[in-house]
Amino acid sequence: MPNNVTEVLTYSIHEVVPYVNWLYFFHAWGFQPRFATIAHIHGCDTCRAMWLAGFPEEERAKAAEAMQLLKEANRMLDLLDRDFRVHSVYRLCKANADGDNLLLDGIPLPLLRQQTPQPDGAPFLCLSDFVRPLSSGVTDTVGIFAASCDGEVELLHADDPYKHLLVQTLADRLAEAATEKMHEYVRKVAWGYAKEENLSIPELLKEDFQGIRPAVGYPSLPDQSVNFLLDKLLHMEQIGISLTENGAMYPHATVCGLMFAHPAARYFAVGKIGKDQLEDYAKRRGMAVEEVSRFLAANL
Repeated sequence: MPNNVTEVLTYSIHEVVPYVNWLYFFHAWGFQPRFATIAHIHGCDTCRAMWLAGFPEEERAKAAEAMQLLKEANRMLDLLDRDFRVHSVYRLCKANADGDNLLLDGIPLPLLRQQTPQPDGAPFLCLSDFVRPLSSGVTDTVGIFAASCDGEVELLHADDPYKHLLVQTLADRLAEAATEKMHEYVRKVAWGYAKEENLSIPELLKEDFQGIRPAVGYPSLPDQSVNFLLDKLLHMEQIGISLTENGAMYPHATVCGLMFAHPAARYFAVGKIGKDQLEDYAKRRGMAVEEVSRFLAANL
């Protein structure tokens, strides 16, 4: 297994646009999933007219809005492509599970385990379950990553609310798209555990690949302060990312998290945790219970 590999990847915007998940872009603008399908329609007038005609008459005005929004989004992407880039950095760490902690190149990353019983009686999961235990004596690999657009993108069109929101929502999607492209490269080349993978973009966006990529702040990794631990290993400043005193990332169109290769790895929500785990987690983090409680308010 490759370990201690760190690499910065910089993409032009047109390189990552094919990896954009337009469903979430349209969701940010208040459109239901059926309207997001315009992103997959051929751009000729006939195909667009047929797509529009497929909606009930009372929905065609909304569908036409979605069509126009996509047109303006693509026009904005063409403009952004002239001056801006999207950046990612990843690191493949020597890793083992030590109880509910991950050891990443020797640095402990405390994690949380589910405590609420599942309706189907499934086991209580923790992300460390998908990594070889320290007691096995065999070193495993876990990837960590961050991605972001050039920070200046978010400052564009500050005097035009519509264009400003358009740029912001596109920047969010571009950071996620760069992550998708980077993760594909890591699986097939850098880490190489899925060399034979041959997935279409729709299959990638449905996450049909082996392994998972939980991001900080998401249900299985809810503690935003984990960003401080990942930053020690990734040095996110090299791609223009800084952290606030609360662990929030800037620019806002930024994502970071972990990459697991285990075939059985799956996404889950930690959910509500009890006082016992809160105190144990605070101890493992070396933080006061009150401080940890701020970051885990939604889980208490």
